[in-house]
Amino acid sequence: MGTFHSILGYAWILIPVLALIFYKPILRVFFGMVIIPEDKIGLVTKKFVLFGANKDLPDGKIIALNGEPGFQADTLPPGLKWGYWPWQYTIDQAPLTVIPKGKIGLITAKDGAQLPTGAILARQVESDSYQNARQFLNSGGQRGKQVGYLNVGVYRINTHLFEVYSADITNIEDGQVGIITALDGIPLGRGNIAGNEIDGHNNFQDFDKFLANGGQRGLQVQIVQAGNYSLNPWAVEVEKVALTVIPIGHVGVVISFVGEEGKDVTGDKFKHGNIVDKGQKGVCITPLDPGKYPINPYTHKIEIVPSMNIVINWADGKSESHNLDKGLSTITVRSKDGFTFNLDVAQIIHIAASEAPKVIGRFGSLINLVNQVLQPLIGNYFRNSAQDSDVIGFLNNRQQRQEEAKNKIFEALEEYNVHAVDTLIGDITPPESLMKTLTDRKIAQEEQETFNVQQKAQEEKQKLASAKALADMQGQIVEAEQSVMISDRMAQTEVKKAEGESKSIELKAAAQAKAKKLNAEAAAYETDVNGKAEAGKIEAIGKATAEAYEKQTKALGQDNFTQLKVMESIGINNIKIIPEILISGGDGGSNGPISGLLGMQLLDQIKNKNSKPSEVKNSKDQEKK
Repeated sequence: MGTFHSILGYAWILIPVLALIFYKPILRVFFGMVIIPEDKIGLVTKKFVLFGANKDLPDGKIIALNGEPGFQADTLPPGLKWGYWPWQYTIDQAPLTVIPKGKIGLITAKDGAQLPTGAILARQVESDSYQNARQFLNSGGQRGKQVGYLNVGVYRINTHLFEVYSADITNIEDGQVGIITALDGIPLGRGNIAGNEIDGHNNFQDFDKFLANGGQRGLQVQIVQAGNYSLNPWAVEVEKVALTVIPIGHVGVVISFVGEEGKDVTGDKFKHGNIVDKGQKGVCITPLDPGKYPINPYTHKIEIVPSMNIVINWADGKSESHNLDKGLSTITVRSKDGFTFNLDVAQIIHIAASEAPKVIGRFGSLINLVNQVLQPLIGNYFRNSAQDSDVIGFLNNRQQRQEEAKNKIFEALEEYNVHAVDTLIGDITPPESLMKTLTDRKIAQEEQETFNVQQKAQEEKQKLASAKALADMQGQIVEAEQSVMISDRMAQTEVKKAEGESKSIELKAAAQAKAKKLNAEAAAYETDVNGKAEAGKIEAIGKATAEAYEKQTKALGQDNFTQLKVMESIGINNIKIIPEILISGGDGGSNGPISGLLGMQLLDQIKNKNSKPSEVKNSKDQEKK
């Protein structure tokens, strides 16, 4: 009895302890209590229904909407829930669905309406981003892969209905373009290679809108450019390709494989291709300028055409960077005299930007232009030209042949909308036998030229030696030239001095002559005046003397007057009538005359001795006279 009371006493203590320990199972069992944490979602599975019309799920259904046994559409949010007895419900606590940054969540529905025949993706219905399973199913949500997806975030997804898969977002790097292939949609029209452009799908991120607007499955004309996109990989495939680059000095001719059938815009003169406006199927009349373009290479082909000069070589092992002449080789021709020889040719052409679409419309590509036009045209022209001349003549008339080829090829290429800039003949390889003849001739010419050069070198050497000697004597030459210059200057000085003296003498003489003339004129005038005066005087004296003589003659008589005047004259002039020295001839001997001459000579000497020098001089002058 005492023991029982002891046990009973402990029970009152254990019951609260056990209740604290086992309250959750107790509440779960007796009250159907369920606690859902904040980071969980409660997935409900109903085990059975005892009575009612919904004891079984309809065939093909796995999610119960009306209380049927099985996976329930409604989930339990975080918190305390009652009435979910363990014998009737199984509550699974599942983690929340988290879509991290850089990812999207792809959804697969395990239940829902059947997909239409041919459809791949289930159309999107309102379901609060797939968090409301009941709304999804009641709105006609379809089972299978969903066209919609989950963006970055946290979601309460009923994993009994939906499975979530993580996928990377699509990144298109700079310099790239995304080519889209739609995996669902209506079939392409007959003859089309890509789907029509569809608006409103936000770069295929809203694929349900794409389908709703009549999007077609397969290759798409539309592309996505650089950036990050939430693209459902079950809806679209993305191929990244580089941007189309049109280099500087080139244009891009657009060949469109999609679009409406266009009408040729080149007119009646051009009938070699379908040149259309932009956006139509065919060769676009407007080429692309240099730059980068987001082009879909599967719907549009870009033929890059150089807008600068293009050099095409017919020469073995020689090719330009454009590789248009990669398959061309040296041209082999036959001359008129039957020799075969090779020649290299370079053709320079230019295609105007406005003519590039016509060239591509006619040939499809530049390599076709080379193979279909340039190769046969150039080769046949030079083969025909070589047959009109022998090898030597062809070599000697190379410039003329080249000019003729340029003109002929220019005319031929204008028909193809190609401008021939120039035609150049490169190396010519004649037959070996002729080559030896030409070589020997050339060697002889070179030897002659060498001799001429050597001869000229010797002449130049002599000129150099002469110039060097002249340079060595330059000092002396300069000194001599300076001496000559000094002498010349001195001579010029003397000449100037002489000219000055002469001029001075001339002036002095002129002055003296003028003075003498003036003196002479004065003397003459004076003489004239004096003469006239003297003449008057003499005339007066004469008249007076004559009158005196006449009177004296009358007084003395003629004879007496004459004797008187003789005596006066002898007295006035001291004339000695008796000689001072008498020279006698002796006794009349033979030496009388000689003695007389000697006496006269002696008398003259005496007179000269006694006379003054001036008197002697006057005497001599008088004797001379």
